[in-house]
Amino acid sequence: MKPVIFGLSGPTLTDAERGFFAEVEPAGYILFGRNVATRGQLRALTDALRDLAGRDDLAILIDQEGGRVARMKPPEWPAFPAGPAFDALYEIAPISAIEAARANAQAIALTLYEVGITVDCLPLLDVAQADTTEAITSRALGREPMRVAALGRAMLDGLARGGVVGVVKHMPGHGRAQVDSHHLLPTVAASEEELEIDLAPFIALKGAAMGMTSHIVFEAWDRDRPATLSPIVIEEIIRGRIGFDGLLMTDDIDMKALSGTAANKAAGAIAAGCDVVLDCWARMDEMVDIAACLGEMAPRSRGRLDQAMVSRRPVEGDLDALIAKRDALLGQA
Repeated sequence: MKPVIFGLSGPTLTDAERGFFAEVEPAGYILFGRNVATRGQLRALTDALRDLAGRDDLAILIDQEGGRVARMKPPEWPAFPAGPAFDALYEIAPISAIEAARANAQAIALTLYEVGITVDCLPLLDVAQADTTEAITSRALGREPMRVAALGRAMLDGLARGGVVGVVKHMPGHGRAQVDSHHLLPTVAASEEELEIDLAPFIALKGAAMGMTSHIVFEAWDRDRPATLSPIVIEEIIRGRIGFDGLLMTDDIDMKALSGTAANKAAGAIAAGCDVVLDCWARMDEMVDIAACLGEMAPRSRGRLDQAMVSRRPVEGDLDALIAKRDALLGQA
C-alpha cells in the first residue's frame, strides 16, 4: 500500500485509473464535485473503489463541511450550515450550540454513509483571529479555543454516530493565516506563547483518529519550511506538544502554498513525518510520479490507518429528525 490518497477524474473510474490504482494500491481516495452526480452514481463509484481495493474498510474521503465547502449539493442532498452558524448560537446558548453541531454532523454523516463515503474532512479546529483570511473565517468555529474545541468535539461525535470518521484540521492551526494557502504561502510570526491559543483545540481533541496538516510557515518553530514539510513541526509540535498519535495526512499538496513538483512535495511530506499524502486533482502523470517516488506505507502509519477505520461506530439516527433538531436549535440565535 502506498502512503497516498488520490483524487478521481470524474463520476466513474476510467480504465487508466482502474489499472493504475490496482497496481499502486493507494491508502484511500478523496471525492470532489466532479465525482458527484446522484445517489446511485456515487454509491456505484464507491462500491467500485472498494471492489478494486478488496477492502470494505477503505478510506473514501470527502470535504462535506457545509456552507461554501460542500461537494454533495442540493437538490440531490440537503444543504448544511458552516461553522459560523454554531459559533453564533454558542454566543447566547452554548449547550444548544453543541447539540446543534452534533446533530448537524450526524446528519451529514448519514448522507455520506448512504453512498459509501467513510471519512469526512471535518471539523476545522482553527482558532480565528481578527485578520484571518476569509477562506478560514467563513468556515471556522470561532475565536475562543475552548469554544472551538467543544463544537469540534460535538462534530466528531456526530460523525461517529453516523458511521463516519472525522478529520481534525488544519494542524497545528490555520487561524493566523492572512492569505489563502490555496493561492499563497502564509507566514505566521506569532510567538510560541501566542501560538498556545492555536494549539489548544488540537490538544483537547488529540485522541482524534485522523488529522490534517496546514501549509503554513510558523516562524517560532521553523522559519524555512511550512508545517506539512517540517519535521520540527510534525514531530515536536503535532506529535509532541499536541500529543496527536492518529493518522496524519497532508492538506492537498497541489495547493499553491507549496512549491516544487508533485513528487518532490509528496516525498518531502512523508520524510517530514506525515503518514499519508493528499493529492486531489487526478492528474495521471503526477499520480504516476508520486507513486514512483514513495515507498510502501510504513507499518506504524498503516496501523494508524487501520485503527482509524475500525473506530467507526454502528450507524444511528434519522436524517429528517436530526435536521429538524438542528434547525430548531439554530433558530434560537
